[in-house]
Amino acid sequence: MCGGGEVEDSSAATKEGEETKYGNSREYDPTFNGPIKKRGCTDVICCILFVICIAGMVVVGVLAYQNGDPKLLLYPSDSNGSLCGYGDYLDRPNLFFFDLVDCAKVGPAIVTNGCPTKQICVTSCPTEYWTWYVQYGLEQIADGLGTSVATARRETGRQNMTCEKGVDPLGNPYATAAGLKQLIDDELCASYTYPQAPVLGRCLPSFLSEIVDTTQNLVGQVAGANESEIRDASNNTVTLGNLIDGSGFVTKLLEARDYGEKILGDLENSKWFILGGMILAMIVAFIWIVLMRWIAGIIVWFTIAAFFGLFGFCCYYSYDTYYSMKNLNTTGEFIFTTDLTYYLSLKETWLAFGCTSATILTILLLIILFLRKRILLAIALIKEGSRAIGMMMFTLIWPIWPFLLEISLLAYWGTTCVYLASSTKKVYQATNSSVLDSNETFHFQGTTSAPVDILAIPCDAAGVNSTLGVVCSFVENDILSYTIYLQIYMLFMFFWVMNWIIGFGQMVLAGAFASYYWAFDKKEHMPVFPILGSVGRTLLYHTGSIAFGALIIAIIQIIRVGLEYLDAKLKGAENPVAKFLLKCLKCCFWCLEKFMKMINKNAYILIAIYGKNFCTAAKDAFFLIMRNIVRVAVIDKVTDFLMFISKLVIVGTMTILSFFFFDGTFGTYFSVLQTYQPELTYHFIPTIVIGVGSYIVASVFFSVYGMAVDTLFLCFLEDLERNDGSVEKPYYMNKELKDLVGKKNAKPKEIEMDKKG
Repeated sequence: MCGGGEVEDSSAATKEGEETKYGNSREYDPTFNGPIKKRGCTDVICCILFVICIAGMVVVGVLAYQNGDPKLLLYPSDSNGSLCGYGDYLDRPNLFFFDLVDCAKVGPAIVTNGCPTKQICVTSCPTEYWTWYVQYGLEQIADGLGTSVATARRETGRQNMTCEKGVDPLGNPYATAAGLKQLIDDELCASYTYPQAPVLGRCLPSFLSEIVDTTQNLVGQVAGANESEIRDASNNTVTLGNLIDGSGFVTKLLEARDYGEKILGDLENSKWFILGGMILAMIVAFIWIVLMRWIAGIIVWFTIAAFFGLFGFCCYYSYDTYYSMKNLNTTGEFIFTTDLTYYLSLKETWLAFGCTSATILTILLLIILFLRKRILLAIALIKEGSRAIGMMMFTLIWPIWPFLLEISLLAYWGTTCVYLASSTKKVYQATNSSVLDSNETFHFQGTTSAPVDILAIPCDAAGVNSTLGVVCSFVENDILSYTIYLQIYMLFMFFWVMNWIIGFGQMVLAGAFASYYWAFDKKEHMPVFPILGSVGRTLLYHTGSIAFGALIIAIIQIIRVGLEYLDAKLKGAENPVAKFLLKCLKCCFWCLEKFMKMINKNAYILIAIYGKNFCTAAKDAFFLIMRNIVRVAVIDKVTDFLMFISKLVIVGTMTILSFFFFDGTFGTYFSVLQTYQPELTYHFIPTIVIGVGSYIVASVFFSVYGMAVDTLFLCFLEDLERNDGSVEKPYYMNKELKDLVGKKNAKPKEIEMDKKG
């Protein structure tokens, strides 16, 4: 085929050997006039398996809801396992650590053993500096100055103490200096405090910079009392390094907290504008799809002309610059440097630019010359897709229903996973000791016994209320061992059901657009409700076939998740061979997933038309594509390019408009908009959200458009193979497509004249 010729018929262009290799062309069927209505159920076994597995999802959900408690993930727990901010502790929403220094002593074991310090629920985090050692000395002095002086000193000094619920540091039997020491020794009150703020329900240093100020202020208080150091409940010195180490694990969290609050505030202030942006994006996408029947060809040829102009100018400018430098006899020694301007001063650089531009220009010219008719065919199919959508406007609304199903699945899966993650049992370990030495062993207060290994002490819920309560306390809610397997099952089912929903949406659209193509007279032969008819056929007969295709994709996706998990585990590995093999596997399965999604979509189209099982439809679709591989490649790329340009226009338009609105530019020209200007810290946050949302909206709309083109294209190929243009076997394609492939439908008069001749 040359550029000025017609696009060959696939049967004429296919060699005999290739026809056998990729199957025979579909034969004419006089009873066929569109999607077959009398059909049977396909892939029943897979349908039954799919239903059983969905029932398994329901069972897992019931188990999760019975055993799980999301409050364990939302609310922090104190040393007794009570939830702060919930139930009896509703008025105490924050968790306070008696001594963050102990958290640093444990090191990485904090993940499994918890922080070995007393933790209590408090109404609010401390806001003042206070240390018991100073207060203890002041009260001892005040006790010798009379009752009134001692009481005043006690009331003034103890008002900043942080104690357990129900403990009154001013009441009996603690209304003496000795009573103060007893409060600290019994861990009823914290030995020292400093300004803190709640972060995710935990009391932590207000700002990272205050860690230094904290110790300096505490040291200043102690120095004022003629002491030289800060001491905790065990009379151990608390230094600047201790506090930094104890609080360092939340450094990044503290830095991110301020940004997170501002971002959430911006989203809250601009939520209605974001919603309006999404609605406007839907309107723009709808208008663009309607316009595609007139501007599709303009966009493609303008882009091709722009490429020719760009590379033509690059070629001219590069060679012109090269010959100018050559005539000036500019020479220079070639050296490697990071200064890019140096390379532009070399004539060899411009010669390379010129040769590259000329090569690309030549290749592009040859492609256009040889594939011009196929590009025209792609444009014609895109226009036909726009006409089909224009006749079936409800196809643009159809993606809403699969989207709602996807949202429902995501909500159920997410909720179930949260309940599974909170299916826990309380874990108690020996942490409440007086001294933790460098070997992570405890010396019990008031005894001379040898250190005891903390992991060797048996702790349970009953032990906390017994003698073991001296060293045992609540550490964490440990996830039940079997939940990890249920999480994996739920993830696999999420992939399977999600891919089924996607396939269901594709097959319904394929059935509707196939009804449009195979209607010889679009106005008279079109079904009244093509979408509803396609939904009925799909659910009644082909649930199993969609489940079959979705199962293949789900298996590939779960394998990819496993490979990503292994990759994360091998981040610190030094074995380059293992890393190389893992990356090769990830690449192969990524390609396999893309290939199978393409096969699935085309198989669903043929299932919607002929009602065959998945394997047969996948084979027929693959062979049909291979018999027309050049057309498929060109049309696929041209369609992808137009979809890309269309999405770029919509996303770019919405992003630019929202950016200039939120930064106040429009307000300077239109004063009425200033009254609606939201107060934002970062005006690019809602802009980004609208941009991403516009891309999602455009993708949903153009997924319908892409499905229309794919369905019409396969129907077009089937039309060429099964029909010949005679009265008995007329072509169903429109006049523009027939002109491009050099076909036409014969009229009865023409046949009679041929017989007389």
